[in-house]
Amino acid sequence: MQWIPIKTRTLFPPQDDLFAVFDESLVDVQEGDIVLVTSKVLAIYQGRCVPIKGVASKDELIKQEAEKFIDRSRVPGNYAVLTLKHHTLIASAGIDESNANGHYILWPEHIDEATKEIWEYLRKKHHIKNLGIILTDSHTIPMRWGVLGISISHFGFEPLADLRGTHDLFGRALTITRQNIPDALAAFGVLLMGEGSESTPILVARGYPATFTEQSTMQKLVVDPGQDIYKPLLDAFE
Repeated sequence: MQWIPIKTRTLFPPQDDLFAVFDESLVDVQEGDIVLVTSKVLAIYQGRCVPIKGVASKDELIKQEAEKFIDRSRVPGNYAVLTLKHHTLIASAGIDESNANGHYILWPEHIDEATKEIWEYLRKKHHIKNLGIILTDSHTIPMRWGVLGISISHFGFEPLADLRGTHDLFGRALTITRQNIPDALAAFGVLLMGEGSESTPILVARGYPATFTEQSTMQKLVVDPGQDIYKPLLDAFE
């Protein structure tokens, strides 16, 4: 595989033109590519930016944006409000202050539809059929320091490599194993895109043998909370 970070101009809150940036900087998209785009630049394109000076309580803003939350008072050190949003466990409902020019940048709206819009635009512009899009963010996971990339939406390819029915090295049949492709690609992609002043909010992953499709496959990746093995933990959210 090739991993190709795309350096762009700075996108300025409270609103800027992401698709103009695609035209300026994303000039080489090929058949079978998967393009990773940070959720922050999509949010800026949508104008999902709130001046920090105008917000009386960040925690109240977080709770308004979250689907469910655990209050800061229950978190060691009162460090963060833990939230669930769009099938994702993430701190602060994804609200970000870094590279935000005095704003809180909220998560994008209509995330899956917006991801498809990017897919449609780039596929048409570059005259290709098979294309994947992954919308990324950074989050933390329990019992580990540091942030890592995660996909919050994808479009254009099948998200699961199903190994059920195959066998391991010793002939044991695999019964539940499926590989999560969007999050695996997002984890390494976001590592290369960076978290600071790199100005690389787009990355092209080239050469992964994805199964491409023109249908939405996001729901294939999502586990019903009632059937999730982490349900005992998820039940702690209000």
